[in-house]
Amino acid sequence: MWFMPKRKTNIPMCAGIIFSLVMTISLVSACNRGSDRRFALDSSANPNTSSAPAAPNPAVMPVASYADTVSKATPAVVTIHSQTRVREPQQFPFMDDPFFRRFFGERGTQQAPNQPTRQGLGSGVIVREDGYILTNHHVIDGADQIQVDMNDHRSLQAQLVGSDPPSDLAVLKVNATGLPVLPLGDSDRTRVGDVVLAIGNPLGVGQTVTMGIISAKGRQTGLSNGSFEDFLQTDAPINRGNSGGALVSTNSELIGINSQILSPSGGSIGLGFAIPSNMARNVMEQLINSGKVRRGQLGIVVLEIPSEEASRLGVTQGPGVVVYQVQSGSGADRAGLRQGDVITALNGAAVTDPNQFRNAIAATAPGTEITLAIKRGGSEQQVRARLGEFTPEAERPREQE
Repeated sequence: MWFMPKRKTNIPMCAGIIFSLVMTISLVSACNRGSDRRFALDSSANPNTSSAPAAPNPAVMPVASYADTVSKATPAVVTIHSQTRVREPQQFPFMDDPFFRRFFGERGTQQAPNQPTRQGLGSGVIVREDGYILTNHHVIDGADQIQVDMNDHRSLQAQLVGSDPPSDLAVLKVNATGLPVLPLGDSDRTRVGDVVLAIGNPLGVGQTVTMGIISAKGRQTGLSNGSFEDFLQTDAPINRGNSGGALVSTNSELIGINSQILSPSGGSIGLGFAIPSNMARNVMEQLINSGKVRRGQLGIVVLEIPSEEASRLGVTQGPGVVVYQVQSGSGADRAGLRQGDVITALNGAAVTDPNQFRNAIAATAPGTEITLAIKRGGSEQQVRARLGEFTPEAERPREQE
């Protein structure tokens, strides 16, 4: 009888084999998962895949730029060349008298040599597409010839429409149409700290753009005769040749006409001054429509509160301005204003500064009736006055409002 031998099972060996198989499968799976992650990262960097792009690196993000503002504004800013003949005094002016020619003949009437000329450089802003250009009075003062270099490289002869020395503004006209225009903004809405761009041709180097902020408003410099100053102060670099150029807001509006700098050296040190666009608009419209500017005049001199002279009148606290002098026969005199009256409002608008008050009166047409709120002897009252007309010749050391 045959017996088959009993088969002996090696349990430890089987367990080892099973464990090895499990580990092998796990490693293969782990490698596949790692491979999937790598491919996923690679595919996210591939712009042809449909997955969302990676977030941009802040280090390579574009910086802030005013290029769009500049591209809109610069075509309307021009360079102005003026030429003035320098007339020398005659050595023997009596030679023009026919009586003396009888004795001296034509010896004293020889042809005069060519008269020397003085060249001027400035900037301007096209404000109407039919050829009207706004600039400074001092840029073209006394000029015999005015040439305008356009941004498109054309050079055109310009005619003087009108000039206003008290505001240092002038309007020119060139024979062209369809010109690029820089719209006038509302300078009253500008704030100290607003970013602005100054555009012009400093020192004749070519059109240049500089950047700064509005440093102050309502400034007076005293560099001119001080007739009507209400400057926007800016630290945007302004130099000789920038006069008459544009001070532009970041929304591409003209908010000022660059006019003056304060500098011990003659170069920019960050103290530039521009005529606000609202004043420029008023002057420009009058010069275009009638060739001259008419301004209202009340006929008083006012003082700041507090000030030493105001204290002498017994006024030590505001708000308002104190009447120091009343011109006889003026609108203020007929309205009954007196020395020592404190004016607190003009047509309902608060009055806080003498220069602000004077400019507001000047911007009102002659013959207009105005309403003043005043304080007198501790009581408040309303006064109505009719404005006269301002004439530069009538100015006094303390200019009248």
